[in-house]
Amino acid sequence: MGQKEAFPPAGRASRAMGSRQLAALLPDPSAARPAYRRLAGAISELILDGRIALHVKLPAERELAAALGVSRATATAVYDLLREGGYAHSRQGSGTWTALPESRTPRGVTRLIGSRDTAIDLARAAPGLPHQALAEALTRISPQLAEHVHTPGYHPYGLPELRAIIAERFTRRGLATVPEQILVTSGAQHALTLVLGLLCRPDDRVMTENPSYPNALEAMRRARLRTVTVPVTDGGWDTGIMEAALRQAVPRLAYLIPDFHNPTGRLMPGPQRARVLRAAQRTGTWLVVDETLADLALDIPRPAPFASHATPGAAAQVITTGSMSKTHWAGLRIGWLRAPARLVTELAGQRVATDMGGSVLDQLLALELLDRAGELLPLRLEELREQRAALAAALSERLPEWTWQLPPGGLSLWVDLGRPLSAALADRALDYGVRVEGGACFAADPGVFEHRLRIPYTTPADTLREAVHRMAAALADGLTPASTPRRTHWIA
Repeated sequence: MGQKEAFPPAGRASRAMGSRQLAALLPDPSAARPAYRRLAGAISELILDGRIALHVKLPAERELAAALGVSRATATAVYDLLREGGYAHSRQGSGTWTALPESRTPRGVTRLIGSRDTAIDLARAAPGLPHQALAEALTRISPQLAEHVHTPGYHPYGLPELRAIIAERFTRRGLATVPEQILVTSGAQHALTLVLGLLCRPDDRVMTENPSYPNALEAMRRARLRTVTVPVTDGGWDTGIMEAALRQAVPRLAYLIPDFHNPTGRLMPGPQRARVLRAAQRTGTWLVVDETLADLALDIPRPAPFASHATPGAAAQVITTGSMSKTHWAGLRIGWLRAPARLVTELAGQRVATDMGGSVLDQLLALELLDRAGELLPLRLEELREQRAALAAALSERLPEWTWQLPPGGLSLWVDLGRPLSAALADRALDYGVRVEGGACFAADPGVFEHRLRIPYTTPADTLREAVHRMAAALADGLTPASTPRRTHWIA
């Protein structure tokens, strides 16, 4: 990144961070010496974490010194270190602006993995689609596709027949739904970004779990929303904390993953869902419920839709998102949302501004695969059970000091390493041919979950055993919390 990129590009409104705003994000300068190194390190981490955006003007040295209660010389030394490290650039008369060193990749930016990359990929909790199932589906939809090529092919709401089968699936699960309440999207992430774009404005408050799905958190950051976090622990959700957060913050929207939560694997009980729904209704908060993992019930019956626990009034504030990425194949890029019909119409209008509609071929494939779900899904669940057992056994054998709770469904284990080494281990493991994500990647608040690792069981059992073998070797290689900064990868 050259110096010319350190300042706002032409046409972009300049942004500035006030001294009090920056000081509130920084640690106590008196907690460690020298203070300037601690402060510079904290600011660089905030930039890497996305808490301080790029191309933001930092406060003047005198203002920052006053806000922190330090000397002007200390503030000057902080900015000097940031400039030396490439995290800031200054220009006479323009001030000091945030930047990134040339060697760093911003958080949330995709680092594409080439076809020759041979590392075992445990960063993406998404299964593949069996070749035979794909081949049969392609054969069956060929006549239908031939009919569609004589039409314009634009379906902003989604193919009518696909909307109908998704609505029918909701109805069968206990939530009466009509096709007019369904919008087919390019994955659940697309659905979420549409909702954020329509319902939220910059600086709106949104409630989210901590930890949570990294790409959802990134979408909120990019929309410049202020997150209010509620914890998800090994014991699940604390209803009292959630009710208090809704009552005190009155967020515009809340994003929840109640079914085999990503990454913890927890399942929210029915009575707790009803209480959260009532609390959200009292504050007028929209609930965006991510049910992409709901079908992956491994040890218990599939849970009923979250909105089925609502009274008629509360149900009108629930938007449910789903996807085929976790149950079938992410390459289809087929997701959906269920919402009041009027809101679906507004969201379709929002979608047309950037996307005239999804691929007809993908939607026909999705229709065929969903129609065969009764045949295909049980095979998928049995495969996941076997892979989960293989991963748990390998971890118990090779890394007995690690602990976890076996989730009743979903795609991954949320492993406690016992000490804050996950970032260092994730970085070292890549040298041993394993790509895995540390717990901090799932944190809505910075600096937490460094003792956690999310390990999906979406690859074959032999591959999982080999991955654990390699991670054990990496761990034996003398890791410390002060290891070199981790490399950034794309997460699913």
